[in-house]
Amino acid sequence: MPPVSYLDECASTQDECARILLSGDSEILAVYTFNQTNGKGQYGNSWKSSVNRNIAYSFAVPANRIRIPTPSLNFYTAIILRDFLANLSTFPVKIKWPNDLIIRNKKISGILIEKKNINEIPYFIIGIGLNVLQEDFRHLPKAGSLLTQTGIRFELKEMVERFHEFFSERIFQNVPGPEIWNNINKDLFRKDEVSVFEIKGIRQNGIIKNVDEEGFLWVELENDGLRRFFHKEIEMLY
Repeated sequence: MPPVSYLDECASTQDECARILLSGDSEILAVYTFNQTNGKGQYGNSWKSSVNRNIAYSFAVPANRIRIPTPSLNFYTAIILRDFLANLSTFPVKIKWPNDLIIRNKKISGILIEKKNINEIPYFIIGIGLNVLQEDFRHLPKAGSLLTQTGIRFELKEMVERFHEFFSERIFQNVPGPEIWNNINKDLFRKDEVSVFEIKGIRQNGIIKNVDEEGFLWVELENDGLRRFFHKEIEMLY
């Protein structure tokens, strides 16, 4: 199992992974902290996290060690995380396209994957933010934590160690593409339900039909019929 290092505090576990790799000490590594001060989210967004309440975790691996096609890696990572979280309680865990994990209609986890050349080697740095013990989400109405959504109080260090072992075993597997997409669509958040979407500032009802092999989301819209969307082209309001 690759080594995993605890950091008392850091700006971003993603950046810490890159810094450690530049020193040449390890080829595959993971870092985590309970105090991330400038976490990264998708598309330049930030991931805000309360101190000693949540987990920020990043796993760095040479790209040639991953046997999943690059367009599928984000979704396969979501499946691994979904499977881990599903073992923690009896509540269903859903995958909100493209990179969030949902329990009882609240986002408890997000994924960020960056591809970087480090010492002339292409790397994937897989970042996961997981809300565990935080209870105050007054400024984040769509967010929750394992505690708020399941009522279970988990020990942070034990959870990281369990997740690192689980993730390290699964991430190197060679999983057929159809299996990945079947898994995504099986637990896709609000699939086949009427939802409200916003597209270029205009709202209308629609029904999520599926995610295809290229990662596009297909939605049957009330006014525009069946259309497919890439990241940030459509927003679900829930």
